[in-house]
Amino acid sequence: MTELFAMPLRLLRLLATSTVMALDQIWANKMRSVLTTLGIVIGVASVVAVVSALSGYRSYVLSEFESIGTNKIFVFPNVPDEGRFKNAHWHQIRFEPEQFDDILEHCPSVGAFTRVGNRNVDVASGDRQLEGVNVQGVEPDWHEIEGRWPEYGRPFLYIDNAGARPVCLINDKARDDLRLKRDPVGQSVTIEGRRFTVIGLVETKTQAFGFGRSASAEVYIPFNTAWRMWRPWVSGVATSRSPELSEDARAEIRFFLRRTRELRPDDPDTFLIEVVEQFLEIFKNVANVATTVAACIVAISLVVGGIGIMNIMLVSVSERTREIGLRKAVGAQPRVILLQFLVEAVALSALGGALGLAGGQVLVWIMQAIPKTGLDKAFIPLWAVWLAFGFSGATGVAFGIFPAIKASRKDPIEALRHE
Repeated sequence: MTELFAMPLRLLRLLATSTVMALDQIWANKMRSVLTTLGIVIGVASVVAVVSALSGYRSYVLSEFESIGTNKIFVFPNVPDEGRFKNAHWHQIRFEPEQFDDILEHCPSVGAFTRVGNRNVDVASGDRQLEGVNVQGVEPDWHEIEGRWPEYGRPFLYIDNAGARPVCLINDKARDDLRLKRDPVGQSVTIEGRRFTVIGLVETKTQAFGFGRSASAEVYIPFNTAWRMWRPWVSGVATSRSPELSEDARAEIRFFLRRTRELRPDDPDTFLIEVVEQFLEIFKNVANVATTVAACIVAISLVVGGIGIMNIMLVSVSERTREIGLRKAVGAQPRVILLQFLVEAVALSALGGALGLAGGQVLVWIMQAIPKTGLDKAFIPLWAVWLAFGFSGATGVAFGIFPAIKASRKDPIEALRHE
């Protein structure tokens, strides 16, 4: 029983002694050790930087998707590639507002819906005029769908849309460009020669991927007002009652529109229905594949670094042949010699891993400092730290085992004769 407990202690003592001796050798040849681990340093730093950049950009994109709303559904008219509408003119496949009537009653998985019609027109107030402002006609559910409620004033009401009232919402960028009061409610703006009363101010919302508006002047009017003024190209935006119901909502909208657009069973859809959650899943899959491929490609540097470690360890075995013979002559077991050189190779790799991790963190700081790249959220995930040390440790074992075995098998008499 005593022997059973003594064995692990002897193994730990042997490992500790081998580690101390390995560190002494590394310290005695500092420059050579650093140059030896250079491949590991570059490999680990590259892996960490690539993974951090992809993780940061993934977080950035996911936050943008969250700002858009993962349960959001976009509906657009579309000319199909086949069927009787293959060469249809735009007016044959455009949406008419009445085609969306009662959509919420017939689509139980849809939580909110708004028609959208927009046009680029001039907007003026006093002697200030903005050219080519994108004025969007929306319905009251737009506030719930976009999550944008007025900071000042009130939202659109159903009576505003039903009566096609000349009222509008503007964002703070439009307010500042038109030099209106901080609280512009009650002031007037002119949209394509027609006077509109400002009823509310919404915050500017910057979004990516073309789903939202950029940080520019925004003006919103009731959809029916826009329809009476311009007969604009109509699209639809909806939200499902929950992200899990997005596919159900999409199927319901498709069935509803095929019926209201009087499509035959053999007719292809004359519209597109895009669910944000689909883009989210596609992006996650692409990001995972990109991370794996990038890590595999960059890991080639680790192989190169491992070859360098193996070469230098073979040189070390040759240089220390007399030392090996002397240790064997006084009773050192081959496994002790093997462990000493293997620990030295792993220590070199671990040193390279630590330096590479530090270099990767420096690269992450540099990436975070680059403006307008979406990499300000770059970070080193914990699994990447374990990956770095795991890779470097495995490299040390894989490429250090051969020199260690060669050292352990040296004949002590021949080794002592070595000059």
